[in-house]
Amino acid sequence: MIKHIVMWKLKEHAEGSDKAANLSKMKMLLESCANIVPGMTALEVAIAVPELEATYDIILYTEFTDKAALDAYQVHPTHQAIKPFIGAVREERQCMDYQV
Repeated sequence: MIKHIVMWKLKEHAEGSDKAANLSKMKMLLESCANIVPGMTALEVAIAVPELEATYDIILYTEFTDKAALDAYQVHPTHQAIKPFIGAVREERQCMDYQV
């Protein structure tokens, strides 16, 4: 199994909206990628809440049966379509893939 985790910090303002609006839109876009390829077994998106410690604004947690499934996800048209918006609103990005 491959776990793919990505975290982003967003700009205060981008694409004509504030951070809160962009976080909401980004969450919806990321969630639209659920189950788009065979071998994706989990997808979870969470936005940081003020009451809990967080150094990033939003996180994507996904699981794949193998690297081939992760690779298929990376190039899938639905995933590719959301990248321009995310690139425009993000300030920082961190990613880690690992095998369990």
